Amino acid sequence: MADKKADSGSESDSTEEPVVGNVNKFAVVPPGFTGRPKKGHLIFDACFECGNLGRVDYITEFEYDLFIRPDTCNPRFRVWFNFTVENVKADQRVIFNIVNFSKTKSLYREGMSPFVKSTSRPKWVRVPAKHVYYYRCPDHRKNYVMSFAFVFDRDDDVYQFSYCYPYSYTRLQNYLDNLEKRNMDFFTRELLCLTVQQRRLDLITITHPDNLYPEETKRIVFLTARVHPGETPASFVCQGFMDFLIGNHPVAKTLREHIVFKIVPMLNPDGVYLGNYRCSLMGFDLNRHWQEPSPWAHPTLYATKNLLMEYDRDEKLIVDFFIDLHAHSTLMNGFMYGNTFEDIDRYERQSVFPKLLCGNAEDFSLANTNFNRDAVKAGTGRRTLGGCLDDNSHCYTLEVSFYSYQTSSTGQAMPYTEEGYMKLGRNLARTFIDYYKLAGVVSQKPSSSIVPKPGAYRIRDRNQQDRSETAYDEKPPMSSQDDRQTGSRRPYMYTRQSDLSINSTSNFNDVSTNIRLQLREREKERKQY
Repeated sequence: MADKKADSGSESDSTEEPVVGNVNKFAVVPPGFTGRPKKGHLIFDACFECGNLGRVDYITEFEYDLFIRPDTCNPRFRVWFNFTVENVKADQRVIFNIVNFSKTKSLYREGMSPFVKSTSRPKWVRVPAKHVYYYRCPDHRKNYVMSFAFVFDRDDDVYQFSYCYPYSYTRLQNYLDNLEKRNMDFFTRELLCLTVQQRRLDLITITHPDNLYPEETKRIVFLTARVHPGETPASFVCQGFMDFLIGNHPVAKTLREHIVFKIVPMLNPDGVYLGNYRCSLMGFDLNRHWQEPSPWAHPTLYATKNLLMEYDRDEKLIVDFFIDLHAHSTLMNGFMYGNTFEDIDRYERQSVFPKLLCGNAEDFSLANTNFNRDAVKAGTGRRTLGGCLDDNSHCYTLEVSFYSYQTSSTGQAMPYTEEGYMKLGRNLARTFIDYYKLAGVVSQKPSSSIVPKPGAYRIRDRNQQDRSETAYDEKPPMSSQDDRQTGSRRPYMYTRQSDLSINSTSNFNDVSTNIRLQLREREKERKQY
């Protein structure tokens, strides 16, 4: 069994011999045993795409210590695991101890459990939480260990265990290939660059074809995912986002007519393929290198940031949003991180979108949503692009829990499923119709047709009196020529309510009304000019 130094906070460094490479059809037999493995001598394997298991120690015939392989070229990160077990006996009972997590804080404390499937039952399910234990282990220098008991019930099955639902590079490529084959005129797939290991960095554009060569100013929503390769829920959210935008819902059609959606669905393809948790092939945490990305060390960031800067300089394009999708290992629900600014108007403008999303997604938490400018986050996409792009651009990180969400109606933890993550992506897409209605870019119809959370405020739930009192011209507030003359390129989203809090809903009705009133006044001023 392994030893690790005492808990030092959220991360710990192993003092054990280094774990290099994944196990490859590794048979674990009792000490002193020779010859071919017998039935019940477990064979472990992680030499496949997204696989991760670096070492297995035999403790007894019922117990095994498992060691996560650290990210390539970076021993600090050990969280993601994904491996198979075969050569089992029917009704064989085992205890697996994962002993070298680099993070001590974990949702295992809250009831999270590993995923399992087998060849005869290919759907991922969670190991029952009552069989999972997360504790300080004296045999491992009081570091945290996750142990779970399991019974292999079919001797001819191969069992696979994983930290979370896997979403591989190959799965993404197959998904994008299938979309391309549909020949949709509003869907475009481009190669943005190749990674160090020559994998594709795809750029997806979803918009009406007339918007690809605009005569008037067009607005861009830019979405990225999987800069941290082990955060697989981000890919399900991203796929749900794309599935909605390419669908036939009236909201999707309206969004395609008015907005250009640019999506980079996998920013770290090499890290994903290798089964890393946080880093690229060369051991870089890419979400700390947005400030000065290297074309040889961080080619995906380099290409993506250059593209965004090119859009920002183009007078016919307006980058309204940059949203980076992540998964969180210690908090529940979906939530956002935003930037803080000394300009109170700018701060309040960017608080609008999270409030709208909260009204559309029951699993989104305003309580967990936080605006900050921590020094350790300086190299993230949200922080860097928040300082590089136009002042009216909104830059967010959207996080979603690896485990579950709680709703105000039930108060119970509801574990996420693949469909649950995709639903959050669809609700994210739908929220843009509410935002752009508020901004006066699109008309008040169609409705996003989302059932509201109990007690949550939603823009489309305003009463008819509020609508009549604050009606305004439904055309975009300014053309590109007027934008340049007035020095503003965006709908006027200012509000003077300095007491607005991101975690409050009481002021939101007044805020939204003020925004729409000011949009109307701005439109009148433009016409007079």
